[in-house]
Amino acid sequence: MKEFLALLVSAIMTLSGCTAAEDEAVVPTESIEESIDDAAVLQLLSQMTLDEKIYQMMFVTAESITGAKSVTAAGEATRTALEKYPVGGIIYFGSNIVSPEQVTQMITNTQSYSKIPLFIGVDEEGGRVARLGNKKAMGTTKLPTMKNVKSAQEAYAIGQTLGQDLKKYMFNVDFAPVADVIVYEKNSEIGDRSFGSDPYQVGDMVQWVVKGLEENGVSSVLKHFPGHGSTKTNSHTGKSESTRTLDELRGCEFIPFKMGIDAGCDFVMVSHMTLTNATEEKLPSSLSYEVITQMLKGELGFDGICITDSLSMGAITTVYDGATAAVMAVKAGADMLLMSPDVLTAKDAIKAAVENGEITEDKIDESVYKILMIKQKKGILQ
Repeated sequence: MKEFLALLVSAIMTLSGCTAAEDEAVVPTESIEESIDDAAVLQLLSQMTLDEKIYQMMFVTAESITGAKSVTAAGEATRTALEKYPVGGIIYFGSNIVSPEQVTQMITNTQSYSKIPLFIGVDEEGGRVARLGNKKAMGTTKLPTMKNVKSAQEAYAIGQTLGQDLKKYMFNVDFAPVADVIVYEKNSEIGDRSFGSDPYQVGDMVQWVVKGLEENGVSSVLKHFPGHGSTKTNSHTGKSESTRTLDELRGCEFIPFKMGIDAGCDFVMVSHMTLTNATEEKLPSSLSYEVITQMLKGELGFDGICITDSLSMGAITTVYDGATAAVMAVKAGADMLLMSPDVLTAKDAIKAAVENGEITEDKIDESVYKILMIKQKKGILQ
């Protein structure tokens, strides 16, 4: 494999006590267990083709790979789609959710068709964004609007409840909690989905929701880095900008994300909002090396999965074609791409960028390694 894998193998051998007999007695048990997990993941990664690795970086809707108008069951069309497009994750929306039995069967079948077990995700924040909670037939807990949550105990209970409800229906990723701080009080994209305007209070709520989710085996996704609370337009329909400076971000918006990262979140979602005063690139954050690699991974120290917001949103599609956006996101440091408009086009564009040297295969390996390790940690890999 490439240099990245060689370094990991070397580190594993050292942890496992393979370098010298006298080292074996001092390796802690948990280090040996971690090295076994690492070894299994590395073996799987070494057997994957470049196409398979790039597809593993894709988090998609079932409709985008099957061609169906609305997916509520998984049969031969899903099996064929996953053989052709062996993606890393599938996100379901309200239109995919009908009843407990239907959801359970759909996800069970979908997982059985995938060569590498999938991340199965959903937007379940509580309040108005609750794909299961807003369906009475599902019988899940109806949770309050996050704006009204003010105590750590309540936030932790929400995280626990979300984790238990989602795990029951075989979801393993929740695109929650919202870590945005409301800076502009008339913000329309986030509004009452945020815990409020005090960054430390927001951070406290965020960290406890993260803990509740993660303790129940569901990966949490902090969103929408670097914080959408200062914007005056909606990135779902077009360009969204923030005039916040880097110092202002450090003193406010970054705080809840750092607290959520320290609490153990597995994912951070990066928004499409453009920072007009905090970056030189002046690009949507999801396509910005400064935002993803320098700020999120560098300054905040996040080493989990960095995922873009949906690449089918207007802030991206009105400016960039799918191929360009996919390559830019990976070059910026994204580990997973959410809802690329055309999965095959995105894969082909990234593969071409690797083959022409624009993106290194080591970068692909690093992202896929993180994806597989989190699947291993969450018991998704069999």
